[in-house]
Amino acid sequence: MTAQAVTVGDEIRRPTAIVRRLRRVSPALVLAWLAVAVVVAWALVPWLFSAADPTIGVSGQRLQAPSIQHLFGTDQLGRDVLDRVIYGSRFSLVGALVAVGVGLVAGTALGVLAGTLSRAVDDVIMRIVDVLLAIPSLLLSLSIITLLGFGTVNVSIAVGITSIAMFARLTRSQVVKVRHTDYVEAAVGSGGHFLGVLWRHVLPNSMGPVVALSALQFGSAILQIATLGFLGFGAPPPTPEWGLMVSEGRNYIATSWWLTTLPGAIVVVVVLSTHRVSRSLGREKRG
Repeated sequence: MTAQAVTVGDEIRRPTAIVRRLRRVSPALVLAWLAVAVVVAWALVPWLFSAADPTIGVSGQRLQAPSIQHLFGTDQLGRDVLDRVIYGSRFSLVGALVAVGVGLVAGTALGVLAGTLSRAVDDVIMRIVDVLLAIPSLLLSLSIITLLGFGTVNVSIAVGITSIAMFARLTRSQVVKVRHTDYVEAAVGSGGHFLGVLWRHVLPNSMGPVVALSALQFGSAILQIATLGFLGFGAPPPTPEWGLMVSEGRNYIATSWWLTTLPGAIVVVVVLSTHRVSRSLGREKRG
């Protein structure tokens, strides 16, 4: 009888706990998830949202203000701005993924080497990291692009290289902390192989904050790629890249404000939304 009562009580409390948890969800977080989902859908299946070619315009529809027919207006060549924003999301998101991947892989490798090998190796790697952190990221990106050349892929690689130092420093601190825990020392003392202990115990327990940093870095990478595209180092015209769109529209900002304001607003919304989502995911991991 008691067991049955406990079971019934658990079944009653479970929906109540779910409802209570849903009530604690911030409306801002819901909007952030919605914005991220929409942009990801734009990047994956842009043809479902627009059937037009974003690189071909209609000469009779030049510089039309936002309307029902063209929600974001048209540009100087008669191209629909919203169509270009939708198709441009693929360049920004894929570029941000490449940048985060470069920073995550290279930075994690350097951090693990610094945290597990000799003191001399640690000192050398950390001094290199200090130098990279001392250089402004935009200046470092421009220097790397000068060596690699222009283009979306090169811009993404350059942005990724600027984030290596952050990933390396965080990974190194986490590895050093985990190495001195009781269970790792017990695994080593019981005859565990160095690489086996590193793979089974140290890395899995060190990657939580690193993954959270990669989520935060994703939004920053989108902003940096858009900035470099605005400066003319990214995809060449007529590619519908967000930063390039803002750059092209600045010549008409006095008469056609929507050419720069609306694509720029999309960049801001996406960056803020990804940061909000990554912070919520980080809190859940810590909880």
